[in-house]
Amino acid sequence: MQYVFGPVPSRRLGRSLGIDTIPLKTCNWNCVYCQLGRSRPMTNQRKDYIPLSEILSDVERALSTIPRKEIDWITFVGSGEPTLHAGIGWLIRQVKRKTEIPVAVITNGSLLFVKSVRKDLLEADAVLPSLDAGTAALYMRINRPHPDIAFDRYVAGLIEFRNEYRGRYWLEVMLVQGLNDSVEALEQIEALVEKINPDQVHINLPTRPPAEKWVQPTDQEGIMRASLILGEVAHVIQPNEGSFVLECGGNYVEALIGIITRHPMSEDQLLHSLELLPEVKRAQIIQSLSSSKKVQIIERYGQSFWCASPAVFPDSRKEDN
Repeated sequence: MQYVFGPVPSRRLGRSLGIDTIPLKTCNWNCVYCQLGRSRPMTNQRKDYIPLSEILSDVERALSTIPRKEIDWITFVGSGEPTLHAGIGWLIRQVKRKTEIPVAVITNGSLLFVKSVRKDLLEADAVLPSLDAGTAALYMRINRPHPDIAFDRYVAGLIEFRNEYRGRYWLEVMLVQGLNDSVEALEQIEALVEKINPDQVHINLPTRPPAEKWVQPTDQEGIMRASLILGEVAHVIQPNEGSFVLECGGNYVEALIGIITRHPMSEDQLLHSLELLPEVKRAQIIQSLSSSKKVQIIERYGQSFWCASPAVFPDSRKEDN
């Protein structure tokens, strides 16, 4: 399957079957912490990047082959910003007609100021936008947005969607040490949270390979500070290191590449996903994966992560950071 991957262990959604609506890395932000590397180039154009029929065909195949008990959520997330696909609303409606499994959309929220995008997401059971900064200056430093996505416009979209949406509305704050984990930065975020009025705020840490090597997750004091300032609505999301489900019809290499392209895997996660196979078979799969030219190994946080080979992960801090 080209456009459906997993299920993968999710910090918030249990076992999540991912739907990828766009090519790597189609995004209108260039976040310093992004696990898919830098956005080169950025785009803010909505269009049918992938034929809808092909995506839906993959969804149907996954639902017919993966046991229901293995899937907690079906999640639109993947190689960039999923709402850049102009047909995402149609896809959400089609998926909900085919299964009772709840549907989530993980988005940066940058296009919620557009009425048609808000309408597209109304039938999702949960929408999870980002809110990493409480000021335009910090927004530019962390999220590095496309020039068309001004901070005030982005925040207005988050508020407007809250007024229209009746599903679960969960904001995500990714805490980066030295950027948005100070008292001042967190109080600025909290002021916006009050205006947006989400059901929950999820405090997350960049534990997967960030685009910029200098990015570090906040420390325990930063997490406690965020919890206190953001209040009862805030929940600290602990890293989920569960196993990946490889429904692959025997083609483990392609299944792993499908996951790695959207969801980088640590060396330990990769080995754990193959632990039920004979040792010789595991070695063959890892060798084939290494020589496929579709993956690269990135060193971050003292670990090795398997990532898509086209992803851009500079090894040193550049002037544009």
